[in-house]
Amino acid sequence: MKRYFIIAVCALGFVACKQNENEKKPELALADFTQQDYKSFGQEITPANSLSAKEMTAKYVSLQAGDTIPAKFSATINSVCKMKGCWMTLDLPGTDEDPMVKFKDYGFFVPKDIEGKEVIVEGIAFIEETSVEDQKHFAEDAGKTKEEIEAISEPSRSPGFLAHGVLIKQ
Repeated sequence: MKRYFIIAVCALGFVACKQNENEKKPELALADFTQQDYKSFGQEITPANSLSAKEMTAKYVSLQAGDTIPAKFSATINSVCKMKGCWMTLDLPGTDEDPMVKFKDYGFFVPKDIEGKEVIVEGIAFIEETSVEDQKHFAEDAGKTKEEIEAISEPSRSPGFLAHGVLIKQ
């Protein structure tokens, strides 16, 4: 009788172990994912629920001047302020102008050598009008030539973004 009891207990243990193997294994926690794969700037954010660049393009197309919407999206960095890292432009497919990302309250900066990297930004999206003076200032910060800077002669309307948090893929 003792022998059958031991066999039954072992069999139950085997079945229990087999069921655990079939269960879905928990995925990596977002906090671990963020800390391992991204470098964070500004407020702490996670990659969860971020829109793709294509989805964000559709949001910008629906905005009128003066509209603002909260948003979080991923895109590729096109350029960065070479003076301080105080702004960056992002590549959004199907837009004439790249959105310029500035940082809330001028409270943080990003590295100056991150062109081509993937980024997730969270904050407020809007359409802005940029004066000729500001465009020339940004062109100078971006390292544009004197001729390119002097060619700026009209205000521009472009997508803008005020980020309170940024994740840069490492």
